[in-house]
Amino acid sequence: MVRVKICGITNYQDASLAVEVGAHAIGFIFAPSPRQITPEKACDIIRAIPPFVQTVGVFVDERPATIRQIIQFCGLDLVQLHGDESPAMCHGLMPHTIKVFRLKDESGLQSIKPYYGKVRALLLDTDSETRRGGTGETFDWGLAIKAKEFEIPTILSGGLNPDNISQAISLVKPYAVDVNSGIEDRPGKKNVSLMKELMGRIRKIKGETDVDA
Repeated sequence: MVRVKICGITNYQDASLAVEVGAHAIGFIFAPSPRQITPEKACDIIRAIPPFVQTVGVFVDERPATIRQIIQFCGLDLVQLHGDESPAMCHGLMPHTIKVFRLKDESGLQSIKPYYGKVRALLLDTDSETRRGGTGETFDWGLAIKAKEFEIPTILSGGLNPDNISQAISLVKPYAVDVNSGIEDRPGKKNVSLMKELMGRIRKIKGETDVDA
């Protein structure tokens, strides 16, 4: 069963709709971004959504002490690290850690190996010279298949939308998918029709008809 995270949540309405359509997790970006949110606002949203939906904080090269403070303040379940965080830093934030890898080609795959046992999952996103995520550019699914050889739960991201989500899941068979710009009207504002379409297409994938949504 593939799990679904909807990232870049900036307001309660979008969070509520994401939960309503069946997202298993929602993500809050605390790093500089068009979708950046304050810990105070994220905390208010988290307190208002029902239980059993995981909450994820997105950080880029933030100090571990600051991350721990925000985890405690907001009640985050997991953190998603998009910077140059070391295996030691990731291990120090366990059991909350998801590490993001932005890969251009196969040569970058070996950078994953030192993180084995030090993260809960790895997230694969499209490499960009200017942005750490939310580029809307599709990740190389062939690299994602090879990354699974490291036997760390794999979350697929990068340019996923209702038009390509079925193909991506069927080909890569990831543990989870992380969707952001592909279901937005604009950065930070989700489109409920696109969210519903995305979840509907995931439910129809052969072998995934029991998605909890």
